[in-house]
Amino acid sequence: MLLIYGNEEAFSSVGAETFAEIIRETDALNHELFESGELVGAYGVADQVNAKMVRATAGTPVVTDGPYAEAKEYLGSFTIVDCDSLERALEIAARNPAARYWGVEVRPLMHEANVEP
Repeated sequence: MLLIYGNEEAFSSVGAETFAEIIRETDALNHELFESGELVGAYGVADQVNAKMVRATAGTPVVTDGPYAEAKEYLGSFTIVDCDSLERALEIAARNPAARYWGVEVRPLMHEANVEP
């Protein structure tokens, strides 16, 4: 999984034209990865002000506003790729235009949920 973190200051620091180019380049890379069969999905995440935290206290759900942790940066988007090796995942991350500006975190996914009854 490729994770891109940032904040409004970081995202706006590149300017609207450059940000639009980053999106175009990302879309092109995602299309290439889709064609190769490596792209599972790519998703932008809504602004952190839209986050909700759910905790169950004595079996009763309690919902609060905001992200789990206070942070200067937050998750802006994530991409799930299915590739043959960590080296390939790192290669894909390096090609992501966000790597030039904010960095791309690479994390292996541990397992898939078994949804069969």
